[in-house]
Amino acid sequence: MTLESTINEFKKVDAQRADFPGEHLVVLGAGVLLLLAAGRSRSFLARIAAGAAGGALIGRAASGTGGIARLARGLQGVRGAGGAVPKR
Repeated sequence: MTLESTINEFKKVDAQRADFPGEHLVVLGAGVLLLLAAGRSRSFLARIAAGAAGGALIGRAASGTGGIARLARGLQGVRGAGGAVPKR
C-alpha cells in the first residue's frame, strides 16, 4: 500500500461518514486557537508548526461536507433560482 492510496482511503472513509452537530465550529475554533498560540510562541519552529496546523484546521472547517462549502452551494442555488440579485 502506498502513501497516496492510504490517504485516498482515509478521504473516502471521511467523506462517507455523517457529520456531528457543530463539528465544523469546533474544528474552526481549534484552528483559531492554534493560530493565536503561533503568534505568542517565542520559538520559530513552534510558530511554523502551530500556524500550519491552525491553517489546516481552518481549511478543513471551511471545506468539509457540512461546513462553509455546503452553505456556499446553497447560496448559489438560491441566487440562481430567483434570477439576478439586485445590487445595492
